[in-house]
Amino acid sequence: MYIIIVGGGKIGYYLSKKLIAEGHEIALMEKDRRRYAMLSEELGDVVVQGDGCEVRLMAEAGFGRADVVVAVTGDDEDNLVICQMAKKKFTTPRTVARVNNPANQQLFQQLGIDTTVSSTQIIFNLLEQQIETGEVIPLGALKNGNIEVVAITVSERSPVLGRTIRELPLDKNALIISIVRNDNALLPQGDTRFENDDTVIVMVHADDEQQLRDVFGEAHD
Repeated sequence: MYIIIVGGGKIGYYLSKKLIAEGHEIALMEKDRRRYAMLSEELGDVVVQGDGCEVRLMAEAGFGRADVVVAVTGDDEDNLVICQMAKKKFTTPRTVARVNNPANQQLFQQLGIDTTVSSTQIIFNLLEQQIETGEVIPLGALKNGNIEVVAITVSERSPVLGRTIRELPLDKNALIISIVRNDNALLPQGDTRFENDDTVIVMVHADDEQQLRDVFGEAHD
């Protein structure tokens, strides 16, 4: 797989090393000459010096044959331009953008960027889990993060204990896809009752995750 990474900061550097070790063909674009010199000394000819927003350099780097373009600069505007050019001018099959400001994530998605990654949002979500009742552990994301697959453990204080799936006031955008009980995965039915220590696997719209927490969260005296 040919992967172009734009931005030779720490993320671009470690991502390049990992992909090279996995046997992928890569190009790492970095516009700062000092940083470029340091990177090329270690990584060799895969490092390209230049502004990844310039069409000429994009063409020279091989955007036209790239399977994936990853924009991980420290500037959201640059990352957006790079991914949009890759999609619209070079018809790159897949684009991945780093989003530094979480407020921009929805805009990136609306403008057709295939995958966005916001480390700020990820850390915020992890912190939020620590302070909310009803632990919801993310397992994965679909459709640019709009749909999440999460796991919830049923405790002895959970209000769902002993109730059936059919009795839960779940939103229509939440779907229980499995229950792991005693290390066995069950395909749940409407009359399946929750037991202590069940791990419930749920597919839910990201906006409805809080409602899921409210349903499964531990009851307080």
